[in-house]
Amino acid sequence: MTKREVETLLDPDGAAHAAAKHLAKWIENALFFRGVAHVALSGGETPWMMLRSLCVLSPTLNRVCFYQVDERVAPDNDPARNATHINEILGRCGATLYLITVNNPNLDVACSEYEALLPPYFDVVHLGLGEDGHTASLIPNDPLLQIHSRAVAPTTSFYQGHRRVSLTYSGLARAHQILWLVTGKEKRSALKKLLRDDPLIPASGVKVSHQLVVTDSAALN
Repeated sequence: MTKREVETLLDPDGAAHAAAKHLAKWIENALFFRGVAHVALSGGETPWMMLRSLCVLSPTLNRVCFYQVDERVAPDNDPARNATHINEILGRCGATLYLITVNNPNLDVACSEYEALLPPYFDVVHLGLGEDGHTASLIPNDPLLQIHSRAVAPTTSFYQGHRRVSLTYSGLARAHQILWLVTGKEKRSALKKLLRDDPLIPASGVKVSHQLVVTDSAALN
C-alpha cells in the first residue's frame, strides 16, 4: 500500500497557502542541489491560489521549469485551458513554462511533441482529485489508464465536454515528490478512497514513494 502523509488546514485558502510553502521549500532544495527545479502542475481554483502564494513566497521562480500535468483540448487562451491560468500567474514571475499544445488535430503527435520536452524526472508533481476519483486526466474507464509505454497520451472519451491530454501513470512516476491539494466537502468520499489506496479509483494508481496530501477540514471530515 502506498503511504500518503496528510496535512489538514481549516479552509481552502489555508490549504492553498500551506501547499505553496511546501512547494517553495522543495523548489529551493532542488535549486540548491542542482541549480534547476522541474515542477508539473495540475489545474483548479485552489491551485491557482497556491500559485499566487508561491509567487510571493519564492523569489527564484526564474530558475524553475514548470510543466503541465494535463490539458483540455480547447482553443488557445480559452478559460477552460489550464495553460491560460498558468501563463497568467507564473508568466509574470519569470518562470520557464512548458505548455501542452492541443491545437494539433492529431493528438498522438501533440503528445509525442510534449513528451519530448519533459525532463527525465520532476522534483514535484502537483495533483488534484476529482469527485469520481480521477487525477490528472486519468479518468475512470478511459483506455488511457492502461497506457504504460508512454509518458503522455490523449483520452479516448470526452470528459466534462473536452478530450484531454495527460501524463500517464508512467509520466507521473517520474516524480520525486507528489503534492496532492484536495479541498471541499464534495471531495470527501474520493479522498477517503485515496487514503485507503482503493484500487477502484484512478488516483490510487499513482505509485510514487513520497506523497503529501494537503487538504481542508471539509474534505477530510
